Amino acid sequence: MNLLDRLLGHDVWTTGRLLAQARALSEEQLDQPFELGWRTVRATLEHIVDNMETWTDLMSGVPPREQPGGPVTLDEVAQGLNVVGPQLAAFARRMQAEGRLDDTWVDVLDVPPRRKTYGGGIAHVITHSMHHRAQLIHMLRALGVPHVEEGGVLGWEAQVADHSRAAP
Repeated sequence: MNLLDRLLGHDVWTTGRLLAQARALSEEQLDQPFELGWRTVRATLEHIVDNMETWTDLMSGVPPREQPGGPVTLDEVAQGLNVVGPQLAAFARRMQAEGRLDDTWVDVLDVPPRRKTYGGGIAHVITHSMHHRAQLIHMLRALGVPHVEEGGVLGWEAQVADHSRAAP
């Protein structure tokens, strides 16, 4: 497994684990404000997935998908993660296989629009998610969720290795 596969796999897995742990919270706890980031567990999870969707669409040269208005359910966030995770991974692997990570695309949401590299965009999505997952870890712990996933790459890698050894 190469470094890109590790980072992409870890990104989606860890976000999914934190999303699963957030299911232990009440609706009120999901929307309890904190003085950091997107302020609530729900908004932070939604933002991570929305960011993955927007950047994947922009780098792919398609209009960013419509984002739902109002609060979303954790099922909707999970569905979005399950769709965009493989899309981002397929796009990133294709750019790597084609030797295009240093090629550029135009970010039409910047004012004025600006050229960015595919590799930089992919790295941005992954590091952006980690930044907000750290905030989620703090919020989940503060809300009393037990054994909050820390989300280290080595923990993810051990999980992947355990599952591959168990597969027939």
